[in-house]
Amino acid sequence: MNNLPQCFGVLPARYGSTRFPGKPLADILGKPMFWHVYTRAKQCPVLKQVVLATDDKRIFTAAQDLNVPVVMTKDDHPSGTDRILEAAQILNIPDDAIVANIQGDEPMLKPAMLTELVQPFISTEVRVSTLARRIDPEEADNPDLVKVVFSKNGRALYFSRSKIPYPRDGEKGEHYGHIGLYAFRMDVLKKFVSLGASGLEKTEKLEQLRLLENGIPVHVGITCHKSIGVDRPEDIEQVIRILKKQNQAI
Repeated sequence: MNNLPQCFGVLPARYGSTRFPGKPLADILGKPMFWHVYTRAKQCPVLKQVVLATDDKRIFTAAQDLNVPVVMTKDDHPSGTDRILEAAQILNIPDDAIVANIQGDEPMLKPAMLTELVQPFISTEVRVSTLARRIDPEEADNPDLVKVVFSKNGRALYFSRSKIPYPRDGEKGEHYGHIGLYAFRMDVLKKFVSLGASGLEKTEKLEQLRLLENGIPVHVGITCHKSIGVDRPEDIEQVIRILKKQNQAI
């Protein structure tokens, strides 16, 4: 893409998880989950490099065995974004580059989503970007699915686990579910980590609110693609069923 800065992808892969310990190593058709995410991310033509960032020797070794580029990071990071920054600094990613935070629990990731994520950085005004998709009112009631509202020019106004906007008079409005992919200009990524957790972030347990609360604009791109996140062990079965169907259709 013309005028698009260099773009790098980093996959944070933490071993510890309250609901699903060892999640990055979960077996999906003979390969660990992180391998599926990495393989799909590598298919995005605008990413110069994709690297796994972990805090665990088991994940590190498994990545090396599968020829997945990997860096070892500290095990005491308060968030995945802090791990992303450490990895970016280890890789000496330049300040004028774009760093994409690619969630390691999205084995159904569509490579086109990463292109949609970084494309807005053609504009020098964009500092941070993320994605959202149109959802139905029933999905909007789910507190596990984060919602986002945004301005007409695509700037995020708020993210919440609650249903936003709330249809006070029962009228059907448009609802958008947030997709947990982020891209930062490297200098903004450094600032984000240096700010520390904000009040709204602590209340909703959503770190992207740190950006809004500190006046850092977030561009929201709309995608028609849908991915499936793995939060619990039972989610793996659904992913395997879908992948088997896709393989049969080829």
